[in-house]
Amino acid sequence: MAFRRRNKSYPFFSQEFLIQNHADIVLTLVIFILIGLMFEATAKTAILFIQPQYNISILTTEGEVSLYHYGWKDCATVLFYLFITIILHAVVQEYVLDKINRRLHLSKSKNTKFNESGQLCVFYLLSSIWSLSVLTSEGYLLHPSSLWENYPHVHLRFQVKFFYLTQLAYWFHALPELYFQKVRKEEIPRQLQYICLYLLHILAAYLLNLTRVGLVLLFLQYLSELGFHLSRLFYFIDDNHHKMFDVWSVGFVLTRMGTLTLMFLAVGFGLARSENQTLDWETGNFNTLFIRLAVLFLVCSTQSWLLWKFFRFQLRRTREFRLEQAARKRAAAKQTPRALKRDSFGHHENGLMKAENGTSPRLKKIKTP
Repeated sequence: MAFRRRNKSYPFFSQEFLIQNHADIVLTLVIFILIGLMFEATAKTAILFIQPQYNISILTTEGEVSLYHYGWKDCATVLFYLFITIILHAVVQEYVLDKINRRLHLSKSKNTKFNESGQLCVFYLLSSIWSLSVLTSEGYLLHPSSLWENYPHVHLRFQVKFFYLTQLAYWFHALPELYFQKVRKEEIPRQLQYICLYLLHILAAYLLNLTRVGLVLLFLQYLSELGFHLSRLFYFIDDNHHKMFDVWSVGFVLTRMGTLTLMFLAVGFGLARSENQTLDWETGNFNTLFIRLAVLFLVCSTQSWLLWKFFRFQLRRTREFRLEQAARKRAAAKQTPRALKRDSFGHHENGLMKAENGTSPRLKKIKTP
């Protein structure tokens, strides 16, 4: 199964060979792990990579329910689904984005941004639908107080834990993809910023047992980013679709306000009123004043930084638009006198021609008989 067209063969283990065949190499590793399930000697090790670990059974009114908590074995699961994500990334790139790029004939800079937005649109769309499904099935939307009540939320349902593991796998996979996709050097710092921010926030929510609040925040964030990257894709396809950015701008500000409101409501007030506010590693309780302030500072500083960048971009855009309008007015003002001079010169020539032909009223008065 080849994901890239082989226009040229490269030496084995060379840089170009690794970049061109990285999806095939990763696919081989995945198949090797799956084959390990077939043998009893390796099945226990292979299952660590595929299935989430640390499950316990609890008797409830609904019957026996399997719940999960986190541990160091999750690293193996994240690594396996990181491989899966790299393969899916190559499939989307090869069979969807590359075919569209051949028709659009974009420049190198626009081509890089188009590929980035295309990949992120697929991820944000699937993650938004998945997170909304989890929020609805768990009842967090209908009962907002459940986001902070009965903290710590150590035991997770399968779909919640699997969601967080796949989120970590995707954003960890984005780091080597900067190398595999040959991202331009000037684009790497910008992409590293949001990749590291996503990893930091998701890890904080997962390790501090704030998974319920994290689900809502990720849903809001992914929905907002989906609107932005969809707008950018339509803009690259047709320059007349720039109005979609105006709709996204309103949603962006509302998302930032909703995120800040939810954080102060859940962490600033909800967890602050909890009776148990002691640090306990065994029970997974991190509800202390210092940790709450650290979490609030992390989220609030990130949201403030995003708003600052957004308003700075909008002000710069408005300033450039005004300068462009002023330049057009000056250019129009310079062209107007020239047009008047040409008109007056033309009327003057017409008057001389009439005078020569004897049709001018003034010449008729002084014409000799």
